[in-house]
Amino acid sequence: MSVFTTPARRGTPPAATGGARSGVLPWLAVPALAIFVAFGVIPLVGVLFLSFTSWDGLGEIHMSGLTSWRAVLADPGLVHAVLVTFLVMAVSWAVQTPASILIGVFLAGHQRYRTLLAVLYFVPLLLSSAAIAIAYKALLDPNFGLGAGLGIDLLTQDWLGEPVLAFSVVIFVVSWQFIPFHSLIYQGGVRQIPRSLYEAAEMDGAGRVRKFFSITLPQLKYTIITSSTLMVVGSLTFFDLIFVLTVGGPGDATRVLALDMWKRGFQAGLMGPASVIAVILVLVGLVLALLLRRLGGRDANASQMEGA
Repeated sequence: MSVFTTPARRGTPPAATGGARSGVLPWLAVPALAIFVAFGVIPLVGVLFLSFTSWDGLGEIHMSGLTSWRAVLADPGLVHAVLVTFLVMAVSWAVQTPASILIGVFLAGHQRYRTLLAVLYFVPLLLSSAAIAIAYKALLDPNFGLGAGLGIDLLTQDWLGEPVLAFSVVIFVVSWQFIPFHSLIYQGGVRQIPRSLYEAAEMDGAGRVRKFFSITLPQLKYTIITSSTLMVVGSLTFFDLIFVLTVGGPGDATRVLALDMWKRGFQAGLMGPASVIAVILVLVGLVLALLLRRLGGRDANASQMEGA
């Protein structure tokens, strides 16, 4: 027998062990699949069913065919709510993404004070959206808020009574709450970039700005796509913060789709049209998520350390 021949081990052959593992792994996914079906698929099917009914939320449910769909799609208010929703989505993304990247890059340093700042920056995300909205609503009150208390005329404007100002306040508060979360994502992404890339750039005489645009940003490509997906899809569900701050006002200046759905379903007792809007939100979220995933190309699941 050759000296390079490995003697057979006693017991279960390797092929049998691999087969046993491959047989166990699908069963490990059953609990997660059951939870997804119970809290994701079944409610979605229920909402889709309600969109073809007429129901006030209390009495009997009656099938109404496409009546709710026709009523919602023919309502000019739906177009306005869609426009406001996409405007909130686009502006909040434009504000949050650059700020999150810069803060994430800064916090990726290994100095101790940056670790402390990372903990402090994360605090807004731990607070309830409703509590944050109540606090900002009190601070921005033109009669009893921060501006009146400090005697600063610039802060005593009717922030929530003017359409442009109210929209700006919503964007600011949303960004203030969620920038820490996305900064944490970018911090992890920056720390995975090989140090050798920066060392090579330093040998070529590259400064901080050039290293940021030539190495950091390209290497964060997939991190940006992931963060943007969470940011864009999450903006479709903004409700509690806008509800407490403006209730969709002044007028309908901040009436997003999620708030429109609540007003139709729980204020007007029109669960059918409200379910239609819920289905529209799900479809829009899926389409946006797929489009953002396509931006990553065929290698969307590849490691961001492609330059290593």
